[in-house]
Amino acid sequence: MPKMTPDELAEFLAVDRNAVIATVGADGLPQQTPVWFVYEDDTFYVSAQETTVKVRNLRDNPAVSICVDAGREAAQYVVASGQAQLIAAGDPFQLEMRCQIVRKYHTHQEAADRYIASIEHTSSALIVLKPERIVTATPG
Repeated sequence: MPKMTPDELAEFLAVDRNAVIATVGADGLPQQTPVWFVYEDDTFYVSAQETTVKVRNLRDNPAVSICVDAGREAAQYVVASGQAQLIAAGDPFQLEMRCQIVRKYHTHQEAADRYIASIEHTSSALIVLKPERIVTATPG
């Protein structure tokens, strides 16, 4: 199956698909979670509450993988891997990206604003992945 071009990759990741993020648990086994994300400037951004297993795992081991799949009809996917960075709650960039992620998945401004208001008092970290490796596939 052919690889995506950089433009195809950006277009594919701009759609409001869920991703699955995989971290390494304390027992050495993978821990996977469906997440919302934004891909911008060759970097993945995922917002997550600081108390989640994935954030705890990344504090101990920054190895991470993110998979985005278009489903069986499209037969397209992206798998990105590398070392994640965590940006703590309260950082202005973390707050900005959190809102950007919500707006990607809520196309109506009012719905996005309601959702943002509902989570504004939760403590969230921003997971940042500038991939060391990206594997893509698209129909030929």
